[in-house]
Amino acid sequence: MTGSAARRPVIAGLGITEMGKVYGRSAAQFAADAVRLAVADAGLELSDVDGLLTNTGTPGAVGVDLQSQLQLPDLRLLSEIQSFGASAGAMVSHASMAVQAGMADVVVCVFADAPLREGEGSAAAYTGRGLPTGFAGLVPAAGLTSVNAVYALAARRHMETYGTTSEQLGAIAVAQRAWAAMNPLAQMREPITVDDHQASRWIAEPLHLLDCCLVSNGGIAVVVTSADRAAQLRQPPVHVLGFAQGHVGYPNARDERFGLVSAAAQAGPAALKMAGLDISDVDVAELYDCYTYTALLTLEDYGFCAKGEGGPFAASGALGPGGSLPVNTGGGQLSSYYMWGMTPLSEAVIQARGHGGLRQAPRNDVVLVSGNGGLLSHHATLVLSPHPHS
Repeated sequence: MTGSAARRPVIAGLGITEMGKVYGRSAAQFAADAVRLAVADAGLELSDVDGLLTNTGTPGAVGVDLQSQLQLPDLRLLSEIQSFGASAGAMVSHASMAVQAGMADVVVCVFADAPLREGEGSAAAYTGRGLPTGFAGLVPAAGLTSVNAVYALAARRHMETYGTTSEQLGAIAVAQRAWAAMNPLAQMREPITVDDHQASRWIAEPLHLLDCCLVSNGGIAVVVTSADRAAQLRQPPVHVLGFAQGHVGYPNARDERFGLVSAAAQAGPAALKMAGLDISDVDVAELYDCYTYTALLTLEDYGFCAKGEGGPFAASGALGPGGSLPVNTGGGQLSSYYMWGMTPLSEAVIQARGHGGLRQAPRNDVVLVSGNGGLLSHHATLVLSPHPHS
């Protein structure tokens, strides 16, 4: 990243609302609460904010009108960003460029969602949506009626190609639950075993219940500002060393890469190149894990292991507490909370600050963050550090 060192971007504030089965508040209300918490965490006032970037899980629930709800006058930057689970990384990259260019000084990036309804199960949160008709209806008619089914298809292709097993996917769930046990914010903290994973019910074969992420109500926001401004603020700055996006644009038809390669293969190396680092420099990885399979594929695409070796790598114990590569140290979306790309980003900020408590990784000089959007089509990568560019 070029330009004045004083204007280089940092994350200076983090706001996390109550998370999980929290009722009585809309997504917009969660978003407003998260913004207030992040600004206060940084030691700033709402009047200091001159940029706001929003992303919402439920379309239209949180948009640019959040400015009015927060009574933020005279913003210099205001936009909605939507690339699904890659949106958090995209927001931070846009905020970083705006700060670097002097377009804004204090930019808040926020995501919130409230799909859970009291008295209804988690499955009801994303059901009841109409299916397409006409020619587009051929896909659901073939059985691909949900995101679960499409990811199951992708996971099955990886299994058939490389010999990846369900037990190896289970090792990812087990490792992340071990991290979650040390996270007071995590929704699921009871330890599990691979046998527990195998005994959990099928969602869409080969994906078990414990292969799939949680459903959560809540909101998370971060404050991006310049290094010189952050030096006077409350929290240790988390420096944004690199960022990149990748969008493979799968056509929902025959594609030789589907299930085997994601846009992480493009975004990961590009973000590390911007940071002037290599994959071997990474101390902690906070990966988007809507499914265990997604985390496994990202490990391969980033280069932590060779293509097809993600399963054995996970089964080796490398990802859990005491392993060689701490992954999803808060429990991830599988066990902590599901806030799209804000789940790995929030834990990355906590780790880079050294505020992880019992789950703090032994080294945190370089924290890699991933965000996966759509059906493996969109990806955003961030490289964060407690230290500025050398």
